Amino acid sequence: MKAWVDPDRCRGHGICTTICSEVFAINEDGYSEVLMPEIPAELHDAVRDAVKQCPEQAIETS
Repeated sequence: MKAWVDPDRCRGHGICTTICSEVFAINEDGYSEVLMPEIPAELHDAVRDAVKQCPEQAIETS
């Protein structure tokens, strides 16, 4: 699985970082970013939860 954050949609709520800090972090501009190019299987459920909980629907996966 891969994930990315749409910088035009993200407003820096940080919910994704609370749900899955192994994959998401707040960058120096105050917005979320993905920390790894390929997400390990054991984190897939947490990433899916972060996608669902994002109020701006800024996270996408493939």
